[in-house]
Amino acid sequence: MNQKSIKSLTVTMSLLPIANLALMAENKQGATPNKPNIIMILADDMGYSQLGCYGSEIETPHLDSLANYGVRFTQFHNTSKSFPSRACLLTGLYAQQCGMDVNPQNIVNSISLGDMLRTAGYTTLFSGKNHSTTPLYGFGFDHTCEFLGGSTNHLNPGPQRPGEPYPIDKGRVGTYAQFNFDNVTNNAFVTPAGYYSSDFYTNSAIDFIDKAPADKPFFLYLAFQAQHDPLQAPEKDIAKYRGKYRAGYAAIRNARWQKMKNIGMVDSTMTLSAPTYGTWPTVDSLQVQEDARMAVMSAMVDNMDQNVGKLINKLKQMGKLDNTLIMFASDNGACTEGKETNSFNVTQSGAIGSISYYAYPGLSWPNVCDTPYRYYKNDSYEGGICTPFIAFWPVGIKNKGIINNKVYHFIDVMPTLKEISGGNYPTSFRGQNIVPMQGRSFLPVLQNGTDSVRLKPVFWQWANGTAVRVGDWKAVSMKGTWALFDMSVDRNETKDLKSTNVTKYNELKALYDNWIATVGNITAIETTIKNTSNKLFPNPSSSAVHWSHIDGLSEVVVTNLNGKMIQKTQNPTSDFVDLNHLNKGVYIISLFKNNRIVTTQKIVKE
Repeated sequence: MNQKSIKSLTVTMSLLPIANLALMAENKQGATPNKPNIIMILADDMGYSQLGCYGSEIETPHLDSLANYGVRFTQFHNTSKSFPSRACLLTGLYAQQCGMDVNPQNIVNSISLGDMLRTAGYTTLFSGKNHSTTPLYGFGFDHTCEFLGGSTNHLNPGPQRPGEPYPIDKGRVGTYAQFNFDNVTNNAFVTPAGYYSSDFYTNSAIDFIDKAPADKPFFLYLAFQAQHDPLQAPEKDIAKYRGKYRAGYAAIRNARWQKMKNIGMVDSTMTLSAPTYGTWPTVDSLQVQEDARMAVMSAMVDNMDQNVGKLINKLKQMGKLDNTLIMFASDNGACTEGKETNSFNVTQSGAIGSISYYAYPGLSWPNVCDTPYRYYKNDSYEGGICTPFIAFWPVGIKNKGIINNKVYHFIDVMPTLKEISGGNYPTSFRGQNIVPMQGRSFLPVLQNGTDSVRLKPVFWQWANGTAVRVGDWKAVSMKGTWALFDMSVDRNETKDLKSTNVTKYNELKALYDNWIATVGNITAIETTIKNTSNKLFPNPSSSAVHWSHIDGLSEVVVTNLNGKMIQKTQNPTSDFVDLNHLNKGVYIISLFKNNRIVTTQKIVKE
């Protein structure tokens, strides 16, 4: 079966636990619904194949149920890194446009999903990991329980509790994670015995829902820390998986690959990417350690799913499940960062998974977690950027249980929720010019199971990874080494076509070069323009220069180096300049909005 033919494959009912069949039985397809409640759930550092409905052996019955009565996306994308992904998801912009492309800092030139949904009458709630220096209370959310950092102890992010070891963490003894509860900051959050991050964030979210006005729809953004390091989970959850991974990396990865083929998540003709995991240890003590590492990661995902189940049950009890849109994703692929020989606030002690041991995933299990893809978090190959994405909405989704194989990105969430809610997206807000939305709505997939062709390119840039996707073609680089893949038959990126299709590679590479040269300027519309005029970029082979991230232009002017006007387009309806009729040489393209320059760029016509 050709991958292109997998357009809407219904998932077998065997994925759905009997208990949840009863839970979902009341869900019926009705008329066009009133504004739905909306819940966005985000996992942290969770690889592509970590859910049962995406091929895993991990028990995730509640998320599997959402998938079986909703839509599973196979090519939804993040940015490959936590804080840029969260910024994209929250704002509908590329991280380069809202000040979140280098470090977690203040989010600028943007509104949040909360801001937009407030204009549609929603109560807006946030619980979980923020990972910016912009508190979400005051950035579009009515109530927040937010951890502002990137990682912290899951079992105790605050001061040591009586009778327990000191909670290991990055930093110094006596310094703790910062939490904000609405407008109150707590730098030494005292937690009760039995605290676990996923439980806490979910309980806080449910409390928010309980107290929300009954006559208004609500938006909840629930952002888990799991399965980000340190690898920690309640012992009862770890015990379910301890010993199950002694079979080794190869056996688990191959079993996942086979299950993915069986349930229709991948085309059976696709080639599995080459393994990058290490040799399974022969020493028993090392096997036990590696088994424990994966057992804890599985427990973290299992526990997160249990909490999703608590949230589902709450909605059902309130009679709100049918008209609630629930979406689930991960902020990046599986992580290979960190060394357990690093310095922490206290010396490592105890077992992997405990409050006093800071464990990382290591270099091998992430290859299993990201089955069937290559590479990991921080990379622009699919293992870094492709996320499981589930959308569930009983009265809004017509074709339940389908698998969608088209390309989407976190920037698409904002326009989708705007279309669903009828909210407003301003041009200026809080004293800043607001960058236009960058994505496209995927509501047609939810309503009809199909979608139109995506016309604009999608771009990635984080650290040493860069990529551009146009239709079935993807050009991607790692540390400056580029490759080209036909994703219609090679989603696992196993056959580099750069040398055999130079024309297509040059076209995509030029699109990326033009984007990266100007994308940061979008935050400077009608304010300060960055100087890009000294940068030279090759013209695409299609003889067109794209600016897909800039909308609402009033004029596009092409001149030669002497300032002579070559071509002028007013109120352009296309997002490219056709230079096919021009001779070889250097030209200057100037983009205008409201009669003021947005950016000026030199282009080489070769």
